[in-house]
Amino acid sequence: MTMRFLTGPQVAALGGLDPHAALQDVTDAVRLLDAGDAMMPAETHVPLDTPPGKVYALPARVGGRFNANGVKWTAHRPQPQDGLPMALTVTLINRADSGLPVGLIESGGLTAVRTAAVSALALSYAAPRPVRRVLLLGAGVQARAHLEMLRAQFPSLDVLGLWNRTPARLEALTADPLPFPYERFQHLDEAQPLSWDAIITCTGAQAPFLGPEWIAPGRLVMQIGYHEVCFAAIDRAAHVVVDAWGEFRHTSAKSLFQMYRAGAFADDGWAADLTDLLAGRFRPAPDDSVYFSSFGLNIFDIALAARVLQAAARENIGTALPLFAAP
Repeated sequence: MTMRFLTGPQVAALGGLDPHAALQDVTDAVRLLDAGDAMMPAETHVPLDTPPGKVYALPARVGGRFNANGVKWTAHRPQPQDGLPMALTVTLINRADSGLPVGLIESGGLTAVRTAAVSALALSYAAPRPVRRVLLLGAGVQARAHLEMLRAQFPSLDVLGLWNRTPARLEALTADPLPFPYERFQHLDEAQPLSWDAIITCTGAQAPFLGPEWIAPGRLVMQIGYHEVCFAAIDRAAHVVVDAWGEFRHTSAKSLFQMYRAGAFADDGWAADLTDLLAGRFRPAPDDSVYFSSFGLNIFDIALAARVLQAAARENIGTALPLFAAP
């Protein structure tokens, strides 16, 4: 019995960061969840010795072609001094049918690409109007993953707007040619009066910077970061859509769940989740305003990791090490 180990570059070489493959994985996982063939137990965590750092365990099961039980194990490290990322992530996969271990992979890149794939679903099914004009806020890992998603899934945009608190970082974001025209904004208030079909927030903001004036008829506002949209803006939206509404609403730092815990958002105040979007149970009207809160579901991490490990076994990529002796 062997177990396969994959590095981040090997995951990328196996198509782990391919936006098209990620979108198919996420779509299939949502349908499995709707059919009762996927589940996501509550996460748990243990503290690091350097507060407020924590290590999170996020388990999930995804059936179908993935045939995977797994856990994503992520260390969130405050101000690391070792030159490595603040978040270090690995994912462990076992077969769902037999429990046999399959592999352990470095999976930080998968987190970004699966989040962007979820955003692609929201743009396709939760936007009140066809998405032609998009404003992308941020210039970090998530913003880059969303830019690659837009390049792959929405190559015919009329225009992409870009803003970041540090404008110089936008130059690196647009170093490679894009299939659509783009405009960089020095100040966010320059972009606010313009007509956008969708606004995607991918920042590390710890305090809201989008107010109610950003909620407009025919617009989808998508929050990817933690606390970027104020309660009054969420309350102004005609519809609130979530990737899922789970136990994490009691602990998550996301704006919507902070609003819920403050007693300002009802337990049944959301209009749809991803299963509703794919099943066609919810569609906004053209003049509706929609707010989408992306929490990030472990079933997607497990699905993408399982697909990558299946490819690694076929192509004999990675390091396969003996784990159990033969009976």
